[in-house]
Amino acid sequence: MASKTTDASATTDETAPWYADVLASIVDAGRRLTTVLTHSSMYLVCIAVAEVATVHAALSIGPTPAPVVVGLVAYAVYAGDRIADAERDERTCPERSAFVARHRTLLSITSAGAYGVAIALSVTGGPLAVGITLVPGAFWILYASAWFPTLSARCKRLKRVFVVNSTLVATAWALAVVGLPIAFANAAVTPLVVVVFTYFLVDTFVNTEIPNVRDVEADAQDGVYTLPVVLGVQRTRRVLYGIDVLLVALVGTATLTGLLSVSVGVAILVGLGYALVLAWFVGRTTALGRLSIACEAKHLVVFGVLWGLTAIGV
Repeated sequence: MASKTTDASATTDETAPWYADVLASIVDAGRRLTTVLTHSSMYLVCIAVAEVATVHAALSIGPTPAPVVVGLVAYAVYAGDRIADAERDERTCPERSAFVARHRTLLSITSAGAYGVAIALSVTGGPLAVGITLVPGAFWILYASAWFPTLSARCKRLKRVFVVNSTLVATAWALAVVGLPIAFANAAVTPLVVVVFTYFLVDTFVNTEIPNVRDVEADAQDGVYTLPVVLGVQRTRRVLYGIDVLLVALVGTATLTGLLSVSVGVAILVGLGYALVLAWFVGRTTALGRLSIACEAKHLVVFGVLWGLTAIGV
């Protein structure tokens, strides 16, 4: 019997489809690429570029270096954040923590280099562009760095203040995403700019709070007061519903009054509909990491719809 079993196994291996190994290699490569994109924060670069491209379209600004600058800053800040939080992430994101531990040196070098290139590019936009480029990095040093808070006890407190923490994160990124195109184009601040800035500010706040659902236990232990920690997951879901509905009202009104173009308004509203669907899963799914990424990817949906509408002449 043993001899027959061995022969059958050999025959099965020999007659296996030739493409089986190829497919297995492709799947493995896809998993590795996904791991690198998510754990290194590279996927956030694509999202940041899409956000700035949407701002260009909304404000009718021609091509500028802003998408590249914001993309570089996004990689630099979030890669640095991954490094700073590696030990804490062992509790909530063990796979990401292990990835960062393996590639800490490479991430440190590339994040510093990315920010350096971003600053160099921002010089071409003048002092205002340079200042806005520095905002996300300065914020990260103030609130996420493991060594800067030792210079001032207030730095630790601000990171833990309810609502203030997420609001300041949202403000930093809204300034970069909306402010840099304006600085490079030397454009004026108009009512349309205020609407677009408000949208990105509030939307980023939502995207900041959703990952906090995954970290609720760790945040509570560390004394970090987020919406899920203070209000609970179910109430947080209702708050997110309310915020997204308010954004729908804002963008819908701006579109109906002609402040926003139809293509941009419809694209953003589709994205907000997508966000409302995802908000339903808050507290109802255990795949919180995937939910967070899906919420952040909303801006890829917005950009995709906008590109499609523009292509057909809407």
